[in-house]
Amino acid sequence: MGEKGRLSRVLLECSLSDKLCVVQEQQYEVIIVPALLVGGFLILLAIILWLFIRGQRSQRQRPGPRSTASAAASSDLRQEGAGQGEKVLLPLKETSSVESFLQAATPQLAKLQVPREQLSDVLGKIHSGSCGTLYHAMMTTRGDPKPKSVVLKVLEEPTGLQEVQDFIGRIQFYQYLGKQKNLVQLEGCCTERLPLYMVLEDVVPGDLLSFLWTCRRDVMTMDGLLYDLTEKQIYHIGKQVLLALEFLQNKNLFHGDVAARNILIQNDLTVKLCRLGLAYEVHTQGAISSARIRTIPLKWLAPERLLLRPASIRGDVWSFGILLYEMVTLGAPPYPEVPPTSILQYLQRGKIMKRPSSCTHAMYNIMKSCWHWSENSRPLPGELLLRLEAASRSANDKAVLQVPELVVPELYADVAGIRAESFYYSYTTIL
Repeated sequence: MGEKGRLSRVLLECSLSDKLCVVQEQQYEVIIVPALLVGGFLILLAIILWLFIRGQRSQRQRPGPRSTASAAASSDLRQEGAGQGEKVLLPLKETSSVESFLQAATPQLAKLQVPREQLSDVLGKIHSGSCGTLYHAMMTTRGDPKPKSVVLKVLEEPTGLQEVQDFIGRIQFYQYLGKQKNLVQLEGCCTERLPLYMVLEDVVPGDLLSFLWTCRRDVMTMDGLLYDLTEKQIYHIGKQVLLALEFLQNKNLFHGDVAARNILIQNDLTVKLCRLGLAYEVHTQGAISSARIRTIPLKWLAPERLLLRPASIRGDVWSFGILLYEMVTLGAPPYPEVPPTSILQYLQRGKIMKRPSSCTHAMYNIMKSCWHWSENSRPLPGELLLRLEAASRSANDKAVLQVPELVVPELYADVAGIRAESFYYSYTTIL
């Protein structure tokens, strides 16, 4: 009988007219049934949450095959380095990426590879840059027992994949350019393993700006011979620079920083345009990055570049006019009376540099043609080359350019808006 019998007895004790008994039974049903439903729902929800949390914990604690392999490989790498007493500089993944990249890139540079044993006698450090360190070195070649002087650009360890790719890209850029007598030439490379070497020709005595400064002395000698600089020789140097610019133009490139400090000169007055890093950026990225633009001294830049507009070969033509000014003044800073930060406002007022006392009217007219505000009004390198050839035929080859004052590099740097350390090493090596 149990529960059913008890309930029957309760109902029998109540008459049909007893409303109190009926009301109590209805209240009991209204309270119990919803409570059971709510309780069941909460229990079910709690079970679902518990199962979900348990699954998440299990998934986090279970090691996957990939992470296990990486952990084991890293452990092996650390143990190997510790066993050899060497410090591991690169994680295994990065090292593998560098090695794989070099294995793929080196065959493409097979014709340029130089055996490392042919590079010896590092004579001294020249300069440390963002893309490698420059050294003077000696290189021997097969069939020629006499070693020759070269410039060794080295990407030293430790280094990462991005730096290696950039270094190899610069070597490939020289390979793409090919030979041009007025551009610094690539002699070879060593890229099968780190450290990476780029072998460049050595141009003696050095950069043109330092050469111009030494010409200010009363007696200028090269290889023991008396030497002076004339107007005709300035045209000779200028034509060679224009040949290099015309070569870059034909490859849809431009230099981006034409200046005496970026030109190397030999004893016979053969010059070579160097520092092709901006041209490399144009080749790989289509334009010069804004970060690199900020590193170029303002006084050599064309107005459109000061206004951060797209650069072109005609911007190099503007800078070539500044180069002529540098040569005829034997290395004076341009716009000596204008602070570097005020040069744009100076040019916006329609002003240009005045004719130096040592400059002929023919040369000054060529300068002015380079300094048209509108870039389309400036001549292209080929047109400018014809003007220099015409002026050269009647140029003075007897009168020696003379500037009595010697240059103090720190003062020059302040007036020109250049960091002194960027060219001071060249000045000291040429003296």
